[in-house]
Amino acid sequence: MSRSPAGRAQGRGAQGRSFRARPSQNPLPPRPPRPAGAGKPPARHAREEGAAPGRGRGVGATPRCPSWAETRRRQPAMALLLLLLWFGTPGVAASSVCGRPRMLNRMVGGQDALVGEWPWQVSIQRNGSHFCGGSLITERWVLTAAHCFSNTSQTSLYQVLLGARQLVRPGPHAVYARVKRVESNPLYQGMASSADVALVELEAPVTFTNYIHPVCVPDPSVVFETGTNCWVTGWGSPSEEDRLPNPRVLQKLAVPIIDTPKCNLLYSKDTESGFQAKAIKDDMLCAGFAEGKKDACKGDSGGPLVCLVGQSWLQAGVISWGEGCARQNRPGVYIRVTSHHTWIHRIIPELQFQQAGLGGQKRGPRQSSVQNSAPCPAAQAVLWVLAALLTLL
Repeated sequence: MSRSPAGRAQGRGAQGRSFRARPSQNPLPPRPPRPAGAGKPPARHAREEGAAPGRGRGVGATPRCPSWAETRRRQPAMALLLLLLWFGTPGVAASSVCGRPRMLNRMVGGQDALVGEWPWQVSIQRNGSHFCGGSLITERWVLTAAHCFSNTSQTSLYQVLLGARQLVRPGPHAVYARVKRVESNPLYQGMASSADVALVELEAPVTFTNYIHPVCVPDPSVVFETGTNCWVTGWGSPSEEDRLPNPRVLQKLAVPIIDTPKCNLLYSKDTESGFQAKAIKDDMLCAGFAEGKKDACKGDSGGPLVCLVGQSWLQAGVISWGEGCARQNRPGVYIRVTSHHTWIHRIIPELQFQQAGLGGQKRGPRQSSVQNSAPCPAAQAVLWVLAALLTLL
């Protein structure tokens, strides 16, 4: 990541860019014995509509919820159960839900990323050296840029580093993974062209932890509005001339999304004589600042641009290209992930894309909105506990 413009450089090369700076129903308790001589059955609960009098619970009846006193009596046992699950279940801390890292602290305006803050970020290395970023999207697939790979057949040259905050002495949470294959989008035709996306398949699936976790991949229903503040991460150079100093800590930068007409206008300014302004294609997305000073740069290519939607981080773009680093009127250009939904799905048919309007969680065929079925408070409390437990699991 770069924090300030430094001289003039050619467009980002194949080495890549870098940047700166069914709630369950409670069982019906046994009906108390009817007093001798009682002529009528007990009156029904007010919520049990549609059931014939004296016939017990009908299909449309609302079950009785336990009282708060009953719920409170059960709390010690529930707490003990949760503690046993927490301490006795291997890997309980690693959620299987994409885009939700367990490390939630942020240093707004800072530069160094925190440990476990961006657990989908990976370093793609050639002969042991970092040259591009990428993002983990499943247990064995990484999303990155096509221009990072001049040769997709020699997979033995490449390895992927996951779970690392820094490149020098990555630490105990980091894992190296071998590459099985690289799939570049067949529509990619060279630097600054459309379809600059690639998928890297790992030889073996990785285990999700607090430090290795997938980002959510949006489907075309998700629209990232102009002005949305998103985050870009990577181990790229801090400027056009400099290299990220050791121990090469992962950098993060908040950047707003710029609409395509404005981005095209910015790139038409100050165009050198004899050169045609680069056009922002339909599958591209701009993010950054017209004044420059903050941007991605060499070594960041292929890394993710992520936006918080509801409670999940969705990947909006893949770092692709730009003129220099952090120059005025030259914001960063990213490949729009939703534009390549069909191609990604063809390569990874098991990948579950995230849909708009559900906090990033795609709705299944039976998961329609249920607005008139709010559970009673006690059941709702239990549901919250179960939801939290499922998140931990």
